[in-house]
Amino acid sequence: MNLEQTFTIDSLLEGCQRGDRKAQENLYKTVASKMMAVCLRYAKDSFEAEDILQLAFIKVFNKVSEFRSEGSFEGWIRRIMVNTAIETYRKNMRSMRVVDIDEVYDQPQTTFDMNQLETKDLMTLIQQLSNGYRMVFNMYVIEGYSHREISETLGISEGASKSQLSRARAILKQKILKIEGHNYATYTG
Repeated sequence: MNLEQTFTIDSLLEGCQRGDRKAQENLYKTVASKMMAVCLRYAKDSFEAEDILQLAFIKVFNKVSEFRSEGSFEGWIRRIMVNTAIETYRKNMRSMRVVDIDEVYDQPQTTFDMNQLETKDLMTLIQQLSNGYRMVFNMYVIEGYSHREISETLGISEGASKSQLSRARAILKQKILKIEGHNYATYTG
């Protein structure tokens, strides 16, 4: 049975707002895999992503009565996933390495091309970034936050946000080039 065909998000919303446990279960089954992908981008590993997913769904079910149909319900759920990931990051922030903005100018500015790289490979590479780099990269590149918004949300300076983004991009570029170089050598060797 395909849940997406059987249930609409709107019918599940109405059931969840009434506190219907079956509607909550079906909502979870319908959107959990998409939301897990969001959590994986922010988490250091799949265990942390699962924790974020579970915490976020608890918030969804506790706050579903607050949803005002301003935008899509799925988008609202996604925002809760992202915010929960950010909260988890803040709790673990003590181990974050903040790079001073002056270090960024010493680094070559980089961009990269993702020709042969598959989404799952990029996800794995993003997860390998340190917590600070991963968080800033996701917030800026994926979610579209500005450096000012990132600095306010994470309690770091705008310069630190820019620095961490630059460093994250440089690290990802190195890893991608290494992968693409290996793939090229495999195809030509």
